Amino acid sequence: MVTGVRDDQLTDPTPCTGTSVAAMLDHFVGLTLGMRMAAEKNPMQGAPKADADTLPDDWRTRLPGQLDALVAAWREPGAWDGETEAGGVRMPASAMGVVALNEVLVHGWDLAVATGQTYRADPASTEACLELARQFAAVPEMRDRIYGPVVPVPDDAPAMDRLLGLTGRDPAWAPA
Repeated sequence: MVTGVRDDQLTDPTPCTGTSVAAMLDHFVGLTLGMRMAAEKNPMQGAPKADADTLPDDWRTRLPGQLDALVAAWREPGAWDGETEAGGVRMPASAMGVVALNEVLVHGWDLAVATGQTYRADPASTEACLELARQFAAVPEMRDRIYGPVVPVPDDAPAMDRLLGLTGRDPAWAPA
């Protein structure tokens, strides 16, 4: 996804209101590092930002490497044990691993749709993230801190569309 982003798309909007493609990429830089550090039980200070002005110049090479390191860190058996922290939130590592997956999967869709790229999410990953989104939906004060308002989606819609709706995204969103 990252390598398919053109320079002329950096100022384009994403499905996250007020977040440009460059800001989404900057968020990816921070979240891939922060979630890797959570797997390693070495929490990063502060929450990742989404600021187009702080997108590093080397994002095209940095992000693929950071994504690989994130995956490798969560493949370590100890990553899923005990508690960990990311973005100032402490929780069981087994839950944080799913949060990390959700961040990459949903923001991957944001980036793909904003830049006109095809996005195919793994069905098992989508189901795990859908379950997480349902759990957050059951606690409105938690849900509202991390997602936009729920977008109604039919119960028989594909799992990815239901996940997007629960995370405040319109599955039919397209750049203007």
